[in-house]
Amino acid sequence: MKLIRFRYQQQTHTGVLTPEGIAPVAEINARKGTQAPDDLLAIIQRGAAAQLRDVAGVPTLPLVEVTPLLPYDVPPKIWCIGLNYKSHAVDINAVQPEEPGSFMKPASCMFPVDGEIMLPPLEVSNEVDAEGELGVIIGKKCKYLASEEEALDAIFGYTTTLDLTALDVLRKNPRYLTRAKSFDTFFSFGPIVVTKDEVAHVDELEVITEHNGAVFSRDFVRNMHTRPLELVRFHSDYQTLHPGDLISTGCPKGARTQPGDRVRARIEGVGTSSATVAPARETRQSKIGSW
Repeated sequence: MKLIRFRYQQQTHTGVLTPEGIAPVAEINARKGTQAPDDLLAIIQRGAAAQLRDVAGVPTLPLVEVTPLLPYDVPPKIWCIGLNYKSHAVDINAVQPEEPGSFMKPASCMFPVDGEIMLPPLEVSNEVDAEGELGVIIGKKCKYLASEEEALDAIFGYTTTLDLTALDVLRKNPRYLTRAKSFDTFFSFGPIVVTKDEVAHVDELEVITEHNGAVFSRDFVRNMHTRPLELVRFHSDYQTLHPGDLISTGCPKGARTQPGDRVRARIEGVGTSSATVAPARETRQSKIGSW
């Protein structure tokens, strides 16, 4: 099942993406007598996805008539994994860690579906890479998972993510990783969330980063140093994972961005995440209060 959050007639809704269009949750509830929440994060948190599986006879909306939105505005937690592909470590001349190179991203780094990436002022950074990745969405509260089988049980589904890195900031010192990854508009995900039953073999997914319409990098999940199920199990040792938490699993190679560029993460069977790169300011401009 593919779920999508969207805006239609100035209202925000959630629906099931079908070959015919979007079956809104409200229509499914009305036709099938279900009581699923019309909110994707609430669907995940309440374990309500099963109520939405039967969409036969439910009226649909054409995809072109809606505005796709982030699956939810801010994931409860955003874990990201650095250098999870050998190709990425080679690309930036870094040593691949033996354990997942985990870091977290703040809510302020989010940007909307098909939105703009606002490059930092040039005096702060002028080497920003865009990275298409596979995102894993947690579906059950979990801690100290003992196996990959338990990890799979805890997963709700998968999505695409766009992660960005100020590589020149990171190059100064590896300890600056969080800083290099956490500029405003340095992360997005969705709009589509695919339930785990739709992905028979997650290791066979191919993660693609496109730059101005051309494939820039591609690699299979099976070539990750630490694959998705083990990433979930591993991180449950360090923090309680909650429904809606997101683990972005790493990129084969990042594409250097310039103003006006179009970048896209694409994973067949999962979805795409796209953005346009906006011009960078030459210098910092002080801001305080509301803007």
